[in-house]
Amino acid sequence: MSIPASQAPAHPADTESAQRRPPKELADVSVIVGGQGGDGTLTVVDLLGRYFRKRGLYVYTSRNTLSRIRGGHADANVRACRDPRAAIKAKADLLLAFDQEAIDVARPELDADALVLYDSTSFKADFPNALGFPFATLAGGQLGQPIYKNTAAYGAITVLMGFDDAVARQVIEERFKRRGAEALDKNLKALEIGRHVTLEVPSAVNRWTLAEGDAHELILTTGNQATALGFVVGGGRFFAGYPITPATEIMEYLMRYLPNYHGVVRQGEDELASINMVIGAATTGARAMTSTSGPGLSLMTEGIGHAGTAEVGVLIADCQRVGPSTGQPTRHEQSDLAHLAHLGHGEFPKFILSPGSAEDCFYLTVDALNLAEKWRLPVILLLDQALCQNASTVPAFDLTRVKVERPSVLSAEQVAKLDTYKQYAFTTHGPAPFAPLGTPGVTSQITGNEHDEWGHVSVNPVNRHKMMEQRMGKLLWARDELPRPRYFGQKEARVGLVGYGSTSGPILEAMDLLDTEGIVTKYLQARTLFPVQQETLGPFLDSVDYAFIVEHNYTGQLARLIREEMPQYHSKLRSILKYDGYSFRAPDIAAPIREAVHGSKR
Repeated sequence: MSIPASQAPAHPADTESAQRRPPKELADVSVIVGGQGGDGTLTVVDLLGRYFRKRGLYVYTSRNTLSRIRGGHADANVRACRDPRAAIKAKADLLLAFDQEAIDVARPELDADALVLYDSTSFKADFPNALGFPFATLAGGQLGQPIYKNTAAYGAITVLMGFDDAVARQVIEERFKRRGAEALDKNLKALEIGRHVTLEVPSAVNRWTLAEGDAHELILTTGNQATALGFVVGGGRFFAGYPITPATEIMEYLMRYLPNYHGVVRQGEDELASINMVIGAATTGARAMTSTSGPGLSLMTEGIGHAGTAEVGVLIADCQRVGPSTGQPTRHEQSDLAHLAHLGHGEFPKFILSPGSAEDCFYLTVDALNLAEKWRLPVILLLDQALCQNASTVPAFDLTRVKVERPSVLSAEQVAKLDTYKQYAFTTHGPAPFAPLGTPGVTSQITGNEHDEWGHVSVNPVNRHKMMEQRMGKLLWARDELPRPRYFGQKEARVGLVGYGSTSGPILEAMDLLDTEGIVTKYLQARTLFPVQQETLGPFLDSVDYAFIVEHNYTGQLARLIREEMPQYHSKLRSILKYDGYSFRAPDIAAPIREAVHGSKR
């Protein structure tokens, strides 16, 4: 294949030393792919992630896209590591750039000896260590469509990193076979176009080699997909929602999976309709869920309060993004906690659970369904954009660990043995047994007004007092059943960290970094955020000199919530905050801890 001189590859001179240089083995590699929306950056990252997983490496991906279909800068990052990591590497080894803007944006995140691989069709890279090929021109000339430039660029990377040819081809087949024979054929040809042009540059061939990992049995998934699967396996059978970034994939996945298990998925006309449909489904005994993000959560607030006072068990997955209002739909933040902890007008019980990984999303969704149905209240599964949409390698989900518990649902046979049935009967230990609407022999009145045991509207002060104690008592009665935190690090450490959600990955890596410097730490990953688990958090805070609360918001919402509930620890709490729309890297967390420890020694 000959290339016109005007389209020839742009690359550093192939000196004899460069040709003989032994390949550098990568046991922790990071690749950024950047360009304009529509350039296929996410596709390249997906292909690389699939290959790295087949290599037995732990994989973590992230995305940086605008809220539009095409245009505007977009980039994505994939990390592959021999050690388990769930965070983006501080510095990238390779940048695949489809325009100069991609280089300008990524420059601060590139390692000192990083390589920029770029599409030289329309520009020459402004970067000292760059290698260019006209991917769009080659793909357009041979395949008739420049859009295949992304797969051609993937082909070039397979040569740079010494990928196994058969496995690299297998990745393409797995990714595109569902799109039909023509799409698969053209992508396979694009792969060979990228490989062929790169093989003509000796210094580019096997520039790196990948280490072999031991994570071959892991799966690559996102928090949204794991949440959807957890809902199906946990007995969820009704979902209603409205598309909103970054929660939409939960509904999309359920549209694919849930009907196979006699479940129903409905797209409401808005978030108000969605939460009310979920409440209606739950009153019939169905396990029901909705998913949303900040603006949609605001619209659902009244409905969630209705579920709280009507004692209807529903699950709400809140996929946090930058707010307020529309904010930044595609960016990462953890700023809904304060709103959720004090959700709505009036007072009603609710649980806020927070998974720390895609694996945790699966199992905690099942737990949330059990809790919502047993205690008949709203349960919020608090996620965040990075956890929802970033892919990571996790163990295959173990169905033997799944326990669907429905102890408070009465059957028609059980109801027939009762002298009376009261929807809101007073108890001393939790909600009364529940007979779903439609159960033969049962007449129920379910209302968001204050009511008596029968569900009749009541303004009686004695009844109000008893009903409030009955509902709010659930926060105490259920305490031993709420998910416990997870602990990491060395028990004797005097430096503690507390976090939740996707901060877990960067925190664990920061701890390893600090450990190499002789700074010993330990970490409490909170999985129940409300009610605050004083019985677990208290002993942890007692055991440290100070605790760093790591979260993505401006005001330190988790730290504030802990101070409200446990003011005696005020002086020990220190916040590490990030609110620029991007996830923590390990050095972001390690630096303030290092400074604090060394400052205290001085």
